[in-house]
Amino acid sequence: MSVERTFSMVKPDAVAAGQAGAILAMMEKAGFKILALRMTRLTEAQAQAFYAVHRERPFFSGLVKFMTEGPIIVMALERDGAIAGLREVMGSTNPANAAEGTVRKRFAANIERNCIHGSDAPETAEAELRFFFNTADLL
Repeated sequence: MSVERTFSMVKPDAVAAGQAGAILAMMEKAGFKILALRMTRLTEAQAQAFYAVHRERPFFSGLVKFMTEGPIIVMALERDGAIAGLREVMGSTNPANAAEGTVRKRFAANIERNCIHGSDAPETAEAELRFFFNTADLL
């Protein structure tokens, strides 16, 4: 495997519930190096842009509303096989199907409020990292 960078976000539900620290600790325990980290709050326009791939899906407006309801924590992560490794640590999108010990099994309420986002491919990771971080942030 090679060292990769990926993007992750602690969603508003987990931030509001005070779970961000435990989630970050799980990332570090899984061998991720945190390259950049910031708490922010998405505007409606930013949420629509970030999730544009889902624009035609029936859940899009609810997703935008959820993602703008409170602060999020965005992060750039690095390790060998970071993209697949993060997907494994996060667990299935539906926490009911997530493996024991994964972030979503431990902290997610349901498929809509699933506490964490992670890039699913190298191209997605690059675009999502650029959405939130500038080049200087990732040196």
